[in-house]
Amino acid sequence: MALGAVLLLLLALAGRGDALRSLGVGDGAAAQGDYAVDLNATSFDAFLTASREQFAVVEFFAHWCPACRNYKPHYEKVAKLFNGPDAAHPGRVLMARVDCASKVNVDLCSRFSVDHYPFLLWGPPPKFANTKRDRKQEKSEIKLIDDGRTAERLLKWINKQLESSFTLDDKKYENENMLPNNVSDPKQVVQAIYDVEEATAHALQIILEHKMIKPDTRDSLIRFLQILVAHHPSKRCRRGSAELLINFDDHWPSNLSLSSQDSSKLLESVAADNHKICGKEVPRGYWMFCRGSKSETRGFSCGLWVLLHSLTVQIGDGESQSTFTSICDFIHNFFICEECRKHFYDMCSSVSVPFKSARDLSLWLWSTHNKVNERLMKEEKDMGTGDPSFPKAIWPPKALCSSCYRSSSRTSDGPLQVDWNEDEVFPFLVNYYGKTLVSSYKETYIESLQGKTQVGAALSDDASSSHAARVPIGAALGVAVASCTFGALACFWRTQQKNRKQRKNWN
Repeated sequence: MALGAVLLLLLALAGRGDALRSLGVGDGAAAQGDYAVDLNATSFDAFLTASREQFAVVEFFAHWCPACRNYKPHYEKVAKLFNGPDAAHPGRVLMARVDCASKVNVDLCSRFSVDHYPFLLWGPPPKFANTKRDRKQEKSEIKLIDDGRTAERLLKWINKQLESSFTLDDKKYENENMLPNNVSDPKQVVQAIYDVEEATAHALQIILEHKMIKPDTRDSLIRFLQILVAHHPSKRCRRGSAELLINFDDHWPSNLSLSSQDSSKLLESVAADNHKICGKEVPRGYWMFCRGSKSETRGFSCGLWVLLHSLTVQIGDGESQSTFTSICDFIHNFFICEECRKHFYDMCSSVSVPFKSARDLSLWLWSTHNKVNERLMKEEKDMGTGDPSFPKAIWPPKALCSSCYRSSSRTSDGPLQVDWNEDEVFPFLVNYYGKTLVSSYKETYIESLQGKTQVGAALSDDASSSHAARVPIGAALGVAVASCTFGALACFWRTQQKNRKQRKNWN
């Protein structure tokens, strides 16, 4: 089957409810509202390889089996805790199933030595891919779940593996004592890549819904998109930003002066293109690293901060001032919280000397973020509006970077006063928001196929490079060879727009 046909088939199979669309793949035979992801021999290996969860449970069953039909409600009760936008504990366990009665899956089920139904296996998702299970092998990362015949017993088995205490009654934003302590655990930042994607998609959604692209704001969005194409930590967001940038004049012409009716039509046109800046499955509707203990805390603002920090540690020294200006203008023009926007822009306006290095810009944004936290710390304490599980604090804490502290002291009512060692802070920021975050990126199965079919929009696979600008290949290759800098990317975009207009005039 041609790759394009496979992609179309998978996209069709994905349309089976919001919960499974957020995971990116599904089976058309599944009932509406199922939480477990139905996989088959075609999708199994690639989907599990790209899974972001720490562990997976895979149920092998047969649709004709009465015991399997009776077990499905039990399995779904547990799957609801971990899968989908309303999951109480997203990102921990992927719950999937395979129908061994389907002829296409016979070899797959044989590969895992399935000898009864239902048959449950546990392990890290990538370990399932391209693996043949040997029942005689004692030390295997893929384990047989031998005590999971009810929802209660299955969750008890999972809790034992995770050293957790989840219950079937857990709801989203409840039982938040189970939240991962990402304040002091550097490993948790790897989940932030998904929140950065979520925040990027959410920001564009806000801009479109509130019709914020106007003659006086248009250029600032273009400049910010140029930075995203070059330095966004997610490859698919770089790709989506490039597509939006290249087609920008089609949606928002430079002589933008639209009536309210024309503006609505333009928004409908953009929506009709089904453009998703970070892929078709984003936004997912939930947060992982940036998840608060209340629906109104953390989330978007946290994801946006992580994105900005990530951008500043990946740019080259020559891009520092232009990146600073682009970030400040983007927040000023497109961040919809009026007070926050004003405070941030005031801090931008207080900078009197141009930035000459990425180090200086990274440290400025870090210091600015701490000043914001200090202000909000007092306000939230007075108003009682903070997140009790994630109170505002000076960052990073000593648990993450003890060498960043020369000394610290605290008055009775005031915030922590720190004498920072910026020679240690900057390498920490580069590692935390650069290397650790970017190296965590994995595309989903569908996104990886899309990348292979959209050669013109594909970007460099080198997601770990900290300073090389990443531009679309094909037409942009000559520009990339000539220069990998931010300025070259801008030049390429202008050339594309000019060529597009010329072709329209010729036609």
